[in-house]
Amino acid sequence: MTAQLACYTADIPEAGALRVELEGESGVVEVAVVRAEDGTLHAISDICSHGAVSLSDGEVEDCTVECWLHGSRFDLKTGEPLGPPAVRPVPVYPLTVDGERVLVDVG
Repeated sequence: MTAQLACYTADIPEAGALRVELEGESGVVEVAVVRAEDGTLHAISDICSHGAVSLSDGEVEDCTVECWLHGSRFDLKTGEPLGPPAVRPVPVYPLTVDGERVLVDVG
């Protein structure tokens, strides 16, 4: 696959996340496009590996996002959980910025 337009930089809240749906090889892929506190942008699966809820509804702190349901935090660079109850990582996706366009490759 190739990178797809996910959103525009202005759409992403400061230290927050935006949920987008992109077309993957097997159908729709739910992605959280996240702006970390340092301003960097990341693309991570929007579905928590523990509670199967939307990570884009959680709080962003430093370079992590917290699952609002049970409190697991995920590293935005690696997708690794930083504490229980989640023990499995979530996928991260390559993200590039082209002007104001945010492109994500879910392939």
